[in-house]
Amino acid sequence: MGKATDINLKTVENSTRAFQYRQPMKFGGRVVEDVCVLRTEVSVTQVGGRKKTVGVGEMTMGNAWAWPSKIPSKVTLKLLIELAKRLAARAQDASLTGDPLQITHRIGKLRDAISSEMVQEYKITEPIPKLAAMMAASPLEAAIHDAFGRLHGRNSFDLMSAEFLNEDLSAYLNEEFEGKYPVDYLSEKPKATMPLYHLVGALDPLSGQDIKTRLDDGYPETLEEWLQSDGISHLKIKLAGNNIDWDVGRIVEVTRISEAVAPERNWKLSFDFNEQCPNEDYVLDLLERIERLSRLSFDRLQYIEQPTPRDLTTRTEMTVHRISRLRPVVIDESLTDFASLRLARQRGYTGVALKACKGQSEALLMGAAASHYKMFTCVQDLTCIGGSFLHSASLASRLPKVAAIEGNGRQYCPMGNEAYMQQYAPMFRVRYGTIPTELLDGPGLGFDWKPLGTDSPSGE
Repeated sequence: MGKATDINLKTVENSTRAFQYRQPMKFGGRVVEDVCVLRTEVSVTQVGGRKKTVGVGEMTMGNAWAWPSKIPSKVTLKLLIELAKRLAARAQDASLTGDPLQITHRIGKLRDAISSEMVQEYKITEPIPKLAAMMAASPLEAAIHDAFGRLHGRNSFDLMSAEFLNEDLSAYLNEEFEGKYPVDYLSEKPKATMPLYHLVGALDPLSGQDIKTRLDDGYPETLEEWLQSDGISHLKIKLAGNNIDWDVGRIVEVTRISEAVAPERNWKLSFDFNEQCPNEDYVLDLLERIERLSRLSFDRLQYIEQPTPRDLTTRTEMTVHRISRLRPVVIDESLTDFASLRLARQRGYTGVALKACKGQSEALLMGAAASHYKMFTCVQDLTCIGGSFLHSASLASRLPKVAAIEGNGRQYCPMGNEAYMQQYAPMFRVRYGTIPTELLDGPGLGFDWKPLGTDSPSGE
């Protein structure tokens, strides 16, 4: 038996727009130079009602991250847009009714079925990774949560309670969460401000001598310049994971430059290996060398991000127990459901990286589980721009244990933020290293969506 506050999903429509990066970004051996944003708009009605309410969701389609493959990147992107198109049609035809967690749970089953169908139909030589399918479906999840909040005139995060949800968390996790709801693990209001984690990509120039030809586009071009203009105090460093001399040198140089520019700041660092490390000893050796060569780098290190391959069911001997005694080690690419979270804990992972690109419901569920198990929690983006970044920031601002938010869209693709600058400029123009997340307390996901502009209606 449902609640009177339940919604009916009526219509689903996709559109896309491509943006060029101002400079390339390298991670995990891959180089990305542009991005496609997928936007989903839904209309819903309250059960028994006729008035339609619109909700919106957007996400950058980071297929190079979600689907690393020998299949050309342009092909994997087209397949994911097609998956999203089919999912929109299937979800619209399914007459889905309930609360957002129930509806998105059912959409997850539709998503997985469509993925399998497409592999057979197109004779794809490998399965569509669940992570990639989740990313393609994430704008739809966001739009449903957004519409639910707007229909009730409330912030969507405030509605994740027994008053509005038909089932508690045990329906989606396990019996440990009986009687618990997502709101039990959320803050009542978004944090007033949050530090921003600035990305130092593997190709990013650190100082002027690293630049052969300047862009001269009005934005900082080196780490030195970003530190001076934005007052950054949190840095996420992309590392090779298979070249320890380069990795150590990069870390030491980043710290040297940071200290030279602003020695008074309370620096925090994170190291991201993007699954490239051959074994646990690689990370331990790196930390030992860092501690010896640059004690400041070692002391500033806040957490380490996924050093192991994303498939945790293979390489079972590769754990991170010894690393996690030194610093939190967070699971990212491997985290796709509750079972993967439990497996990661068995492998020694002590933290989670939540991302809006995996779905709003999934982020709420994994955030609750991480809090229950007292795991280190961070929120990262997918070079999110415009509305997708505001969504990611809204999520981070409501999770009590999240101390900072990653946001690198302003570095690589500021064009994607232009539509939001009039109303939300402080969220994209960082000052004193922080952003004012208190702005994200409106109805729905917390902010007003702006027109995306389209390259193709219906994601075609």
